Formats: sequence, C-alpha cells, structure tokens
Amino acid sequence: MGWENPTKVSRKVIFMSEDSDISLKLNKINDNTWEVPRGYKAGMRVPGRLFLSPPLLKMLEQGTLDQVANVAALPGIQKYSMAMPDAHLGYGFPIGGVAAFDREEGVISPGGVGFDINCGVRLIRSNLREKDVRPGIKDLLEKLFHAIPSGVGSKSRLRVNDGQLDDIFIHGSRWAVENGYGVPKDVERCESQGMMEGALVKQVSTKARQRGRPQLGTLGSGNHFLEVQYVDEVYDTKAADAFGLHEGQVTFMIHCGSRGAGHQICTDHLRTLTQASQKYKIDLPDKQLACAPTDSSEAQNYFGAMVCAANYAWVNRQVIMHWAREVFQDFFRKDMDELGMDLVYDVAHNVAKLEEHRIDNKKQEVYVHRKGATRAFPPGHSDIPALYKDVGQPVLIPGSMGTASYVLHGTNDAMDISFGSACHGAGRVMSRAHAKHEFRGEQIQKELSEMGISVRATQPALIAEEAPEVYKSSSDVVDVVHNLGIARKVARLMPIGVVKG
Repeated sequence: MGWENPTKVSRKVIFMSEDSDISLKLNKINDNTWEVPRGYKAGMRVPGRLFLSPPLLKMLEQGTLDQVANVAALPGIQKYSMAMPDAHLGYGFPIGGVAAFDREEGVISPGGVGFDINCGVRLIRSNLREKDVRPGIKDLLEKLFHAIPSGVGSKSRLRVNDGQLDDIFIHGSRWAVENGYGVPKDVERCESQGMMEGALVKQVSTKARQRGRPQLGTLGSGNHFLEVQYVDEVYDTKAADAFGLHEGQVTFMIHCGSRGAGHQICTDHLRTLTQASQKYKIDLPDKQLACAPTDSSEAQNYFGAMVCAANYAWVNRQVIMHWAREVFQDFFRKDMDELGMDLVYDVAHNVAKLEEHRIDNKKQEVYVHRKGATRAFPPGHSDIPALYKDVGQPVLIPGSMGTASYVLHGTNDAMDISFGSACHGAGRVMSRAHAKHEFRGEQIQKELSEMGISVRATQPALIAEEAPEVYKSSSDVVDVVHNLGIARKVARLMPIGVVKG
C-alpha cells in the first residue's frame, strides 16, 4: 500500500475536533501527544501513544493507527505502543514505531525492527567552510559517486571471505578499524561502540552470506544517501561545542543499513517466527506481527542473527566513511588533521535491544523495538561516549532530499516518555510508485539546482521517488520531539550536494 500526496489526492485521514462524528475518539494528552484507548481494538493490552502535532495528526493514515493498536495487543508489551511524529505504514509495526516487551513475559518480533536491520545515520564534522566546498560541489559529488558504489545490487571493491564475514558479524566496527578502515576514536563515537553482543553466526543463512559478502561499503538505493551539508543554525551552543559543530561548517552525512545481508536475515527468520506464533498459540491481530516468546529458541535465534546484521551495518557505514574521507583528502589536497573529518556520532534506527528502564517505579529489563526510531539517551547515561556525558547522546535526524537535517541531544524526559527514543527522519506521505507518476527526476534536479543543491544519482527516476514533496516536513517532525522534551535541538544542517543510490 502506498502513501498519497495530501496536497494533490484525497486521503483517508484522522481529524480530531469537538464536533467530529467519526467513530474513533483519541484522548488528547497535550498538544503533541494523543492516546489510543485500549477499547479502540479488542485485545489491546496497553493504550497507544501518538506523538504528533495537530497538523501532523491530520496526515495520519488509518492503517498506521491500526498498526499502533495491533502492536498494543502483543504479549508482554509495557506502558504503550508508540508512534513517533514521522510515523507511517510499515510491515506489521508502523515505521516510526517504538514498543518495549518484558524480558520474561514478552516477545521479540522482526516486524518491530524491519527488513533493513540497523539502517542508521552517521554524521562527520570537518574544518571546511561552506565557501570552500560550494564552488566545486558537482566535481566532489562525482568523485564520491564513483568511490562508493550505489544502486540496487551494487557491489563493493572490498571482498571478504567467510571467516572475515564471521568476524564482521561478531565484532562490528572494531573489525573495520583493525583492518585499516578508520581510527580507534571512530568506534567510541558509535551507538553501542559499533558492536552489539550476542551475535549467532550459525543463524545466518548461506543466502544471507552470499548477499552480504560483496556489498560491504555500498550505499544501496531507496532513501539511502550521502550528503554534503553545512551548519546553518545553532540552537544550543553548549551541546554544539561538545559535538564539534559551529555555524558555516561543512558536515557529511551517511544514511544506509545492512544491505542484502540484513534483508535476507529478516526474511529467513520471519518464516520461522510465523510458525512459532502458531506453535506458542499467540493470537496475532496481523500475521505480519509474527513473534515468539523472548526466551524461546526461535526468538533468540532471530535476535542473534539480527545482531550479526546490525554489526554488519556498522562496518558498512564505517567503510563508506573511510572511502569518503579519502575522496575529501584527495579533492582538497589536505590530510586528515587539516580536514578535521571526525565522526560526531552514528545512530541505529532499525533495531531491537535489551535495555533497563524504570517502569512503575522499578527497574525492569525490556526488549525495546525501534523501527524508524532513534535512541535519545540523556546526560550521564552509561551508553553515551564520555565526550558527550554532560550533554546527552547526539540524535541525528536526516531530512528528505533538499531539506534540512537536524542534530539534537537526548534528555531525561525521553526515558520516562518514550523509552529513550525519538523520531528518525521526515516520514513518507507518498509511495515510490505514485511519486514516479507525479514527478520527473530531471525537473526535481533542476529545481534543487536553482536552490543551490546539487544531486548525483544513478538514474532520474530515483530522484523522483525521493522528491522533497513525498515526505513530511523534517522541521515539523523535529519540533514535536523538541517541544515534548524527548530530544532538544542543537543544530540545523542544510544540504549543498546529495548522492543517491
């Protein structure tokens, strides 16, 4: 099912007003929080929570709301089934969904992670200024385009054998750095230090391995990108200083995930967990919510394979960053110290993690599923690099092609409100197929060029699929999490040039 353009096509939306006669009644908690009552659907164990401004609420699809309610019916779910302001229809769980399940009585579900396991965002700072980069941006994009393979089925110049692939699945970013693709401080500035524990390499199929071996260091397609940006505005000087960001500075952002390896791992284990749902007599409101009890072999085997894919994704982004640094060094004829291309942070936004949270005034271990959602941990949290302890975790929110991206920091309120989670992007409102009918890539490219934004893509159709109009406003989405106190704005980044797969 696709997402229609609200400005061009009549869409089924949800309006909340005093005189509305629609059957659904949401409870308004505040201007940016709406509750889906347990009575909305039979079987809901907890209410739903929608983090949306009134204008974004009017853009919400009925199907997305239904998915929030469906997730609320799963065993062991804690507090709420949540949807971030960028939420839209996904596989089983909504994209932009957050759900936490009790370690003892809950479930693990691939639908709560998605097919692109550990799709995530990496931000690199530099000592370059906008004026240094803009005159040669087209040539720079061309060099990045050729250095970093992109597009459907793209293959890397890096080749690894099965033994090396096992090391990647187990050790993540550490493998990349130890093999010359980066420096030690890169590892320190990744979520989970670029490596989750608990990898089960035996649960990765031969087909997943075959798909993964040739794709390390590749961007892929869809909404994945490389983007040369500059810091347009700083909102929080203290946090920006801690992150090494200042106005006029050039930054570089990478958005991609676990490529074919992650997709295949999800596909393989979905089959097993579909059978497991029946085996354990779990009453599913939607078959796409296939799951199994947390302590079952089926759930743990999936989780261990998911860890392998997550670690693979961190290596993928690490290798891409390394090659991008080489391009920048060659293009500007400066060494790494002169360029100052340090990693700010790397966040995952499609992953499940076992975390400790306070629920009903007691600490509890839960499997937090974040699908299109980003960790937003507060100052002092043990999982934050020492460099950022005083300000909180960097939260990276990319915009759509041609629009602003944002850097935020996590807060204590996020731990109470959303299991330490924030949004992950703008959120689609139109399907790719519909976008290709509505827009022409060449025209979008021309319009962006007139705005001072260069785009390099494998084909014009991809630009049409990712036109800014097919997404919600990143500014509107970020304002919701900022106003709620889930994450606070630090800086706004504006694009200079974009490479699309």
